[in-house]
Amino acid sequence: MQDALLAEFAARHGRAPQGLVRAPGRVNLIGEHTDYSEGFVLPMAIERGVWIAFAPLDRPAVELHSGTLGAEGRLDLTRLDEPPGGWLEYLRGVAGVLAAHGHLLTGWQGAVASDLPVGSGLSSSAAFELALAHVFLALEGSRLDPAALALLAQEAENRWVGVQCGIMDQLACSAGRQGSALLIDCRSLDLRPVPIPAEAVVAILDTGTRRSLHGSAYNERRAQCEAGARHFGHAVLRDVTSEEFDRRAGELDPVVRRRCRHVLAENARTLEAADALEAGDLARVGALMVQSHASLRDDFEVASPALDAMVEAALATDGCFGARMTGAGFGGCAVALVRRDAADGFCACVAERYRRATAHEPAVFVSAPAAGARVLFHESPDGGGLRLR
Repeated sequence: MQDALLAEFAARHGRAPQGLVRAPGRVNLIGEHTDYSEGFVLPMAIERGVWIAFAPLDRPAVELHSGTLGAEGRLDLTRLDEPPGGWLEYLRGVAGVLAAHGHLLTGWQGAVASDLPVGSGLSSSAAFELALAHVFLALEGSRLDPAALALLAQEAENRWVGVQCGIMDQLACSAGRQGSALLIDCRSLDLRPVPIPAEAVVAILDTGTRRSLHGSAYNERRAQCEAGARHFGHAVLRDVTSEEFDRRAGELDPVVRRRCRHVLAENARTLEAADALEAGDLARVGALMVQSHASLRDDFEVASPALDAMVEAALATDGCFGARMTGAGFGGCAVALVRRDAADGFCACVAERYRRATAHEPAVFVSAPAAGARVLFHESPDGGGLRLR
């Protein structure tokens, strides 16, 4: 994909790009809908991602095109108050946040390629935001550490795109470690690498169904969690103890009670799963993944018939330690922990079981934990920049 993208840029613009960045997607092994309550998550960056080949312009604009996405557009960096719509909203958000934090914005041309399915729960939007940020920073001649970059990308999605996501997606994509998942404390942003044992692989199970977080129940779920925390006198559910919940859960609205129950239990499952993975207890990790899916289905109500069917297909297939939906829900992907020596047969069998159970065409593939977002190469640009206020 990298070579094809460089050739695509040169063919369109008549010059070679001066830089190339890559940002991976992520899959979350366990710890869903806990990040915006400052809880714990256990994601890993994956081998699929977003690439941008770029070169500076001598005018304050960004011109993007993508053969793989079938899209193109232009953003005037002096008119960030005008929503461009579509995929350029992410570009506007990243540019706006960087400008608000005092960064120098240089115009550029870019070619974008991605092998991340959009809306699948693999954080294609976070990967795109991080790739865009790396381009702007490279042209400015500056760098940020992975956590700071993730916070800027989260701010772009919260304030400009309008999705009230937590920090997990951006931080997992930004700080990914080759060979390891990351236990992330979403309050302190402390990271603990958790290696994937050699005898296991992670399978990503795309249901072929899609969801959009715009206008969806995602923001509603976050508001319900915040309401539950306030009931207990806390800002976030992270600070509610199991004893507090057991004593006063009956006072809550039944829907809010189920949302809180999921978050509290999911935090405990995530911490236990990290310890079990580190100890090589794959059976225990798998059991916790199954519990997580049931909680997301019944208490948080973000599963779907397609996700349930995919998880059932995985659990019925030889070599599977455990499986669950991953991402925000309502469609997209599930994830499974699988014996390495059974991976090929597992992928083929699960896909066939799922086809027979649904009307959807799946995509099932294995990914190793990958490194986080980075500049792959960059030649010093000749052009200047534009500081926006």
